[in-house]
Amino acid sequence: MNGTGSVEEAARALGFSRAKGYELIRRGRFPCRVLRIGRSSRVVTASLLRVLESGEPEYNDVRT
Repeated sequence: MNGTGSVEEAARALGFSRAKGYELIRRGRFPCRVLRIGRSSRVVTASLLRVLESGEPEYNDVRT
């Protein structure tokens, strides 16, 4: 298992679209931890799994 995954994959697992995922990242409201690596965003896999298991968001407060 990788340490991070794509926003597209995470959004699909959480039940919303890629566009909604990027919108939530821009607003700092994506439900799990997101890392900015250069110009790209990567979702922390462990955080995604915790959110999927608990149903509770781990807001990240990402700024673009």
